[in-house]
Amino acid sequence: MKSLRLLTLASLLLSAPYGWCGELVVLVDRAADMPMSRIENGRLVDGVHKMLGEALARGSGRELRFLLLPRKRIARALQQGEADILCGYTPQWIEGDYLWTEPVFTAEEVLVTAASQPQPHSIAELSGQAIGTILGYQHPEIEKILGAGFVRDDSPNMETNLEKLARGRVHHILIARGVLEYRQRLRTIPLQLHPPLPAASFTTRCAVSRKGHLSLEEANRAIAAAIRDGTLARILAQFR
Repeated sequence: MKSLRLLTLASLLLSAPYGWCGELVVLVDRAADMPMSRIENGRLVDGVHKMLGEALARGSGRELRFLLLPRKRIARALQQGEADILCGYTPQWIEGDYLWTEPVFTAEEVLVTAASQPQPHSIAELSGQAIGTILGYQHPEIEKILGAGFVRDDSPNMETNLEKLARGRVHHILIARGVLEYRQRLRTIPLQLHPPLPAASFTTRCAVSRKGHLSLEEANRAIAAAIRDGTLARILAQFR
């Protein structure tokens, strides 16, 4: 009888898919930086992604694990069920077939120009000029305005983009307004910039893997709970 129990247990373990039903694997882009995430020694230690992941784990009653991957590997990992959920995205930003949650938060992307340069009054004026962007990030609204005149100057992350702007290596960058305000507040000497030009407004959601262990219903319930009890508002307010 003991041998039969052990054999049954082994069979269940061998047939179990990636992860285990009590675990929530939250996918995070390694290129994301504060206020979205701070990664130290290969671990996510702070930021919106960390706190939102913790709220989702509490809301779904699961043990939390973060999976940190380069942006180019995110879509494949989520499609294969290596992670359960990826937050802070819209369907236009990532290829693949996923289940999408209810809205989580709304953000605004702006274009900023160094004060040492002539002040643009519209994005259309920047046709043919280099604009600092992050490698792999999509900007369909800017592509629609500028077309072939959208000249990207890609960086691995926003920190590098801001340093390039500070050093005059680029004169314009695209950045989320919340990230810009957070970064300016932390700088010893804030960057001298013209007033930001609105570039896009987007409502972010979470992409749920069809091969993961978290259902769309569970994800939506956890998000609704974080909104209802004020957790999400407190997370966002902390990094303004």
